This record gives sequence, C-alpha cells and structure tokens, in this order.
Amino acid sequence: MQIENYIQASIETKQKILSDKNILSTIQTVANEIVKAYEKGKKVLTAGNGGSAGDAQHIAGELVSKFFFDRPGLSAFSLATDTSILTAIGNDYGYENSFSRQIQANANEGDVFIGISTSGNSKNIIKAILEAKKKKVITVGFVGERPCEMDNICDYIIKVPSESTPTIQESHIMIGHIICAIVEEAIFNVIKGDNLCLSGQKLH
Repeated sequence: MQIENYIQASIETKQKILSDKNILSTIQTVANEIVKAYEKGKKVLTAGNGGSAGDAQHIAGELVSKFFFDRPGLSAFSLATDTSILTAIGNDYGYENSFSRQIQANANEGDVFIGISTSGNSKNIIKAILEAKKKKVITVGFVGERPCEMDNICDYIIKVPSESTPTIQESHIMIGHIICAIVEEAIFNVIKGDNLCLSGQKLH
C-alpha cells in the first residue's frame, strides 16, 4: 500500500469518528464513568492481545503517570504485562483464562475494565468481561465496526468504523488518549485541598 493511501485511510476513519455523535457521546460517557469510579476510590483495569495489549499498557501508563500535566497518579493496571502471571494461568488454566483469572483475583465492584479487541471476539477478553460483570465491574469494549460477541456483553462499546486491524488500533489509542485527557482534566482541574492545583501548573 502506498504511504499516502495508508495515511488517508487512517484520516478517513478518524473523520468518521469525529462526525458520529453516538461514538463521541459514548467516549464522553466512558470518561465520566471512570471519573466517578476514581471519586469512589476505585481503579481501572485494561487488557488486550498483541497490539491491543500494547494499547492496554499505554492507557494504564497515562493514568498512573500523567497525561497533559503533573498531578497525583491514578490507579490503573494492565492485565497484559506480568509474564509470570500470564504464563502461570496459561499453563494451569489455558490462555482463554489469562485475564478472567486476574479479574477474579484483583477486581472489585465499581472498578472499570477496558477490554480491547479489534475483532471483538477474542476469547480471553470475552471471558474477562463476563467475569467482571459477575463482580459488578463496569465493562467497556474497544472494537472494530463488525458485529461481534462483545457488542452484547459490554456495558459500553466503542466501535471504530473500520475493518482494518492497524487502522482500528490507531483509533483505539486515540480514543484512549481522549479518555485520559477528559479524566485528568475532570479530576485535577480544580483545587481540592493543599496538594492539588489547576491544570498546567506543577504540583508541589
């Protein structure tokens, strides 16, 4: 594929997202749910496979460290990072349980779980979502445009209007960035005590 065509395909997908009020509304709603979870002392959990595992780590990293400005860390964990846990579960219970077992062990009611799958049919993500629902965890799915199993089981589903895996992944991380920005701004843009400050200013 020519360089220009690849870039144009990515741009067109993002333009479709920009013009889709339902997608934009869902992104805002998911961010709001995460803000409410943090205000209650809860956490965010993320998971994915392959490139989506990288996206899951990326989103968790932005929340724990920072996005636009210095501030206290927000509790977030990627379930795709600990090789000892992943290989132990894979060996003992099968790869399909690699994330659901971690949800069982570490998730609590009111947490938010973001499951990322370009197909929306990844078995280990689906099992994690089902386990999360048992524990009354808020479930969010990042998928592509095709109908998929995750459509019917997630509390919130964000469908990127593309069938191309790399193009979907590019939009997933953009959406993750947007959510991180909204969450950070909502929680830290007002003074709440002596240790927080307005956005753009460093914390002391």
